[in-house]
Amino acid sequence: MIARLIQRIRETGAPVCVGLDPMLSYIPNQILERAFDEKGESLEGAAEAVWQFNRGIIDATYDLIPAVKPQIAMYEQFGIPGLSVYEKTVRYCQEKALVVIGDAKRGDIGSTSEAYAAAHIGAVQIGAHTCEAFGTDMVTVNPYLGSDGIRPFLAACNQFDKGIFVLVKTSNPSGSEFQDRLIDGTPLYAHVADQVVRWGEESMDGDWSNVGAVVGATYPEMLSQLRVRMPHSFFLVPGYGAQGGTAEDLRAAFDSEGIGAVVNSSRGIIAAWKKDRYAAFGAMGFAEAARQAVTDMIADIRRVL
Repeated sequence: MIARLIQRIRETGAPVCVGLDPMLSYIPNQILERAFDEKGESLEGAAEAVWQFNRGIIDATYDLIPAVKPQIAMYEQFGIPGLSVYEKTVRYCQEKALVVIGDAKRGDIGSTSEAYAAAHIGAVQIGAHTCEAFGTDMVTVNPYLGSDGIRPFLAACNQFDKGIFVLVKTSNPSGSEFQDRLIDGTPLYAHVADQVVRWGEESMDGDWSNVGAVVGATYPEMLSQLRVRMPHSFFLVPGYGAQGGTAEDLRAAFDSEGIGAVVNSSRGIIAAWKKDRYAAFGAMGFAEAARQAVTDMIADIRRVL
């Protein structure tokens, strides 16, 4: 799967991932009003508004980018209707040839981990039929429970040609409370990185592994160190833009060919129409504002590669 993501990055020239993390506050009133008129001010109405908003963003940007990253929590908050829209969004993006990274951060052990892996990047056997649930191409996972929590995902990667991104050094400030703690003189995140490398050796896809790492743009020095430590691990990089990460901060994530990472931006793109820089597009032009924000992000990142 990582080979496919790399191919799409080369085809688009854009190591960029759009985070489809919709909040109702990001959705223009004309979409909310139409959805509420049809389905009421209810979970169903909110989910319909999210779907219409997502479709507008996807239609406006899919030809520019290789991948999207829907954050499942933004859909779970609307219950079963929201999860239905999550699945519909995944399918619609795949129809547009986008690689879909499900941001679920799952992590457990035993049969629970196996069920998570089956739901997101695998399949379940139901009688004589093999059925996919969400069917994302890749998914984020939490390594806190160790290899017991990762191995079911690793097995799914190998069986179904999928990928995972393991949390290594996250972009949020309080991540350091645990991740920077020294163990035998080495930060915990570095120990996790070394284990990700070992897991990754079991699922290589060319020069890169299907087992990648989440490494935040907000810690450029650590990003540089981890690139050296993890030469065959692809990075999913959050923290660009709204969280303070800059294009210059990202440089170390990439090799000399501009490969090695995909950089995520969520509200900086999907809520671009609310920012002063793109205010001229207005609420009716929310999708066009998102397209311009993607174009600007791509140019910014290319500038430093």
